Amino acid sequence: MKIAIYSQNYKNKESTIRTLLNYLLHKEAHVFIENQFYRLIDKHFDLKNKYKEFETFQSLDNSFDLLISMGGDGTILRAITYVSNLSIPIIGINTGRLGFLATIQTNQIESALDSIFEGDYKISERSLLSIETNPENKDLVQLNFALNEIAVSRKNTTSMITVNTHLNGEYLTSYWSDGLIVSSPTGSTGYSLSCGGPVISPAAKSFVITPIAPHNLSARPLVIPDDTEIQLKVDGREDFYLISLDSRIATLHNSTIVTIKKAAFKIKMIELHSESFIDTLRKKLLWGEDKRN
Repeated sequence: MKIAIYSQNYKNKESTIRTLLNYLLHKEAHVFIENQFYRLIDKHFDLKNKYKEFETFQSLDNSFDLLISMGGDGTILRAITYVSNLSIPIIGINTGRLGFLATIQTNQIESALDSIFEGDYKISERSLLSIETNPENKDLVQLNFALNEIAVSRKNTTSMITVNTHLNGEYLTSYWSDGLIVSSPTGSTGYSLSCGGPVISPAAKSFVITPIAPHNLSARPLVIPDDTEIQLKVDGREDFYLISLDSRIATLHNSTIVTIKKAAFKIKMIELHSESFIDTLRKKLLWGEDKRN
């Protein structure tokens, strides 16, 4: 099995890294570690001597069988930029705080990977959002997709912005607010939820439009079919505003027209048969449990 490993940092991961690498070494897997993460690990223990079989990567291709993300949900959002439309399944080992996507706890690594090597798992396909801008913005061309949400928000001002919103070419409303979130079902448990949006099952064919701190109290989150084309244009006292694709941020001029729609590909998340979205929802939201309990 050809496996890629990605993480954003080394902090609080030494024991987890050793467990994972020793397991994969025992399984004789063909392992590639993301280049920057490899350098971080190598500072703490000698990879070149103990784990000579492991290589590095800066980009992936469709020859990989699995990407292992180490961290929280934010790390997985970064990891999908390597996977893009390659259909490489992703599994997340949760060394962070949130675990809606990174569901494997550190004490479950070996048993979880046993199931994966035996093919005893299911695939959850997650829809993504894609973006086009007119005029084109160079920062949003290559990585023009998001798994959780695309959001517009004010920049360099305390004044609210107006987000003029059209759905399939038909005028919906103008949100007077701090910004606007367009969320996928996966992202419904993230930023959108903190702004009052609903939780949506990952299998639902829907998106959510959620205003950020709207001035008009009648403005409520709106659930729409995921084949809807959403067009946004921002007005405000400042000439520029921010747009974020998950954790990636760019600056756009108010003259820019933003078009958001469902991406042409999906991300494949590995789920063990012992897991379910409902169980994760119950633990993380309904009862306020987390990995420390």
